[in-house]
Amino acid sequence: MTQMLTLAAQSVTGAVITIIGLLLVAGIIGYVTAWLYAKSVYTPVIKGLQKEKEDLTEQVANLNRQVEVMKGEIIKLNRTIETQEEKITSLKKVIDEKENTIKNMTNPVK
Repeated sequence: MTQMLTLAAQSVTGAVITIIGLLLVAGIIGYVTAWLYAKSVYTPVIKGLQKEKEDLTEQVANLNRQVEVMKGEIIKLNRTIETQEEKITSLKKVIDEKENTIKNMTNPVK
């Protein structure tokens, strides 16, 4: 049995299998090392970005609330404008009536 293993180890096929096995092990070691390095480098960056995202989401929510408040104020202001315009039209009618009255009063004097 040992002769067979020795013969296999000394043959070209044995050398190819050994080289392929060593290359696979080296590749696995390199992959795991790169993964651990990337994880250690990018984990704080990812956590920072997640925190920034949460802050921005909170700011957007606050802005949405402010927009809703502003919409309510705009509606109130539009109502106020409408009532003021109604008052203006009614006052214009009163002015027109008074001007007509004044014209009528000045005509008989001529």
